[in-house]
Amino acid sequence: MQIEPMTPRGYDELLREFKYLKDVEKPKVNQEKQRAAELGDRSENAEYHAAKEKLRHIDKRLFYLNSMIEKAQIIDPSQLNHSRVHFGSTITILSDDDDEATYSICGTLESEPENGLISVHSPLARAMFGKEEGDEFSVLLPGGKKHYEVGIIAYIDIFSLKKNHRNEINFGFH
Repeated sequence: MQIEPMTPRGYDELLREFKYLKDVEKPKVNQEKQRAAELGDRSENAEYHAAKEKLRHIDKRLFYLNSMIEKAQIIDPSQLNHSRVHFGSTITILSDDDDEATYSICGTLESEPENGLISVHSPLARAMFGKEEGDEFSVLLPGGKKHYEVGIIAYIDIFSLKKNHRNEINFGFH
């Protein structure tokens, strides 16, 4: 079983979603299904079939969340030394063509690649692990092999960052 590293806050949000779906949403949809079933012929009952479909989606999500809970390895990145890249690090990298980017390495469920939050399992994160400031590395990405240099490594609480300000993080690599 592959472990899934996540922050304490990410784990809390995972539990909160699981509990909400199980204790609130699923019973509500079950009631909708029961009310729709009482209307008569189920073969032509759109409300009944819609409720069944909602329940199917809820059950799939609950199954997935439960498997993530079982695999969770809670790591508090604020307690780690960020002299090397690892879970929870925020890293500025510079590509061969002088493009600068900043990424934070987080758990699968916490990742938002469009906002610079990349999964610990992503090729880029795996290629950066263990690197120090100034180290160079290469990674095979969908667009081909890319070469980078590690700039600044730091810890920034990913949950304190607002999504709309995420791309404004810049450590000033140059």
